[in-house]
Amino acid sequence: MMRLNKYIAHYSTYSRREADRAIQDGYVRVNGEIQENPATQIEEGTDIVYISGKQVSPQEKYTVIVYNKPKGELVTKSDPKGRKTIYDSLSKEFKHFISVGRLDFASEGLLLLTDASHVATALMESDLERIYKLKIKGEVTPDMEDAMLNGIYLEDATAGAHSHSRIKSMEIKPFIGYKIQKNRPDYSILKVALKEGQNRELRRFFAHFGAEVADLKRLSFAEIELNNLPTGKTRYLTRSEYSALYKFLKAEKRRIKEEQRYEDRE
Repeated sequence: MMRLNKYIAHYSTYSRREADRAIQDGYVRVNGEIQENPATQIEEGTDIVYISGKQVSPQEKYTVIVYNKPKGELVTKSDPKGRKTIYDSLSKEFKHFISVGRLDFASEGLLLLTDASHVATALMESDLERIYKLKIKGEVTPDMEDAMLNGIYLEDATAGAHSHSRIKSMEIKPFIGYKIQKNRPDYSILKVALKEGQNRELRRFFAHFGAEVADLKRLSFAEIELNNLPTGKTRYLTRSEYSALYKFLKAEKRRIKEEQRYEDRE
């Protein structure tokens, strides 16, 4: 059994919030009857769900693309200030795709997008490795290295954050790894590997030590790499990348079922 809003978000391009709105506005039918309660329980493979006249069916077909996001684009559907978004650059066929997390306006590199919200959610909430290349103003200090190795709690995490961010503090877990490629008093270059991608996490991390991030580029997400994809271009996942993603999603589904079984026993 699964909640109606979760079922729609899991097997369509609707987000959970969009599913809630569609249900409450009367656009969803379950077994032919309009259903306005997002918490209604759905039996997968038995109940028939339609949203705006289109059937929502359990299926594992999904598409994932890699976009080499350039600097100067927002990862959002639209911007009140009229700034350029990734959807201004993406082909028409990808306009409804959901981004897996975000890269901020000044950052660039690998961004995954998918037509399946459950895939996006699973990847966003995972601890899969993300690798970034950074250029910071100043040198990499022993204190920075200690925090990269052991993690750090930023009681005041406003430095390096967006001016409108509501996040005031942040716990940054130990980096999976890092490699200093150039360390100079004027600027330094390094690669870092993280398990998560919190809001402007790296910019906040280095700003805590008084170092501004001048350039930030994501090179990979799990086994999916940017490689030689030109800036502003997209590509589909390769067969091996889809295979790795399928195994990850299957393991996640098994993990969630085991957790639910454990909770039911308590």
